[in-house]
Amino acid sequence: MIRLGVVGLGVISRFYLAAIDRLDGVELAAVCDPRPEARAGHGVPEFPDHRAMLDAGLVDAVVVTAPNDAHAAICRDAVEAGLPVCVEKPLDIDLARGQELVRVARERDVVLFTAFHRRYNDNVLTLMSEVDGRPLESLTVRYFERIEDHVGTDRWYLDAARSGGGCVADNGPNALDVARLFVGPLRLCGARVERDAAGVDRHAVLTARGTATAVRVELDWSYPGEVKDVTARLVDGRELRADMLAGHDGFKGSLWHEYEGVLRDFARAVAAGGARADGGLAALALVDEAYRRENT
Repeated sequence: MIRLGVVGLGVISRFYLAAIDRLDGVELAAVCDPRPEARAGHGVPEFPDHRAMLDAGLVDAVVVTAPNDAHAAICRDAVEAGLPVCVEKPLDIDLARGQELVRVARERDVVLFTAFHRRYNDNVLTLMSEVDGRPLESLTVRYFERIEDHVGTDRWYLDAARSGGGCVADNGPNALDVARLFVGPLRLCGARVERDAAGVDRHAVLTARGTATAVRVELDWSYPGEVKDVTARLVDGRELRADMLAGHDGFKGSLWHEYEGVLRDFARAVAAGGARADGGLAALALVDEAYRRENT
């Protein structure tokens, strides 16, 4: 049994907590959040500071769902304590910090696992089986939502300094990782980004290339509703599509099974032990490049 400590009890944590409750082989052992009202009522030891939780010796691995700007520091403390970490994307908001974190995890030979939950979406997996390795002419990933509908009380998403920017920093890693599932490593070609008065990017179009495939990632944080889909155009002209939300009732309904997939895979990685190749740094590097090349 893997004893998990969850650091950060905001809007995403409920999907992890539900997955922990449903999966064999993992159990919730501790929670951590600076807000007393957030950490109360989980039936396990509560900590206001992640270092106190690590020092208590109650957990075998850590799940980090804290705000984006805190990821690297929390993860590094856990890794240096020898504990495997599952961290919400993005790995961090700063590429240099992300690179240093990956270096430390490799040096300590500790699992550092980035939670790209769309990798486990049933409709995305069905599309991958339909494509079945056939060459693609193009791939388009759309990630549209009205961010205010999704963040609940986690208003840090709308603070560019804490989220890393906006839709590119936060939704970009998921969308880019989905593209990488189909076409492999990506080379960024261009980034068109539109920001609001507060400096938060609300709209973006990223263009990239795989080895032989044109990739387009469309991001929107001001969309009236929600669209999350992938369209693959084969070289023979056929188009295949996956709607990530189809078949899942309720707001954020697809996330329940996706986060079960995340934790199942993380548990396997913990059982296997040792540092591992992970897409977290690759996605962060693409986001960093998109901002550096913004509208050029």
